Amino acid sequence: MATATDSISGTAIDQIGETAGLVWQALHQGGRMSFTKLYKEVEAPRDLVLQAVGWLAREDKIEIDDQARTKMISLR
Repeated sequence: MATATDSISGTAIDQIGETAGLVWQALHQGGRMSFTKLYKEVEAPRDLVLQAVGWLAREDKIEIDDQARTKMISLR
């Protein structure tokens, strides 16, 4: 039996999953980019983009490299 909390969690999970798809598309089309550029490309709240990046990292779909004072993200 679903509760209101389950519904909210499902919605959050859905948003993260959808944003992960947008992040993947941005990286597929634009290639390797910084978090700053990725936020601008995806046009989603920063925390949601970070959660989506974590989702993709957990699925081993992206690489995150330290470069000078920023992190660069690319598809595997």
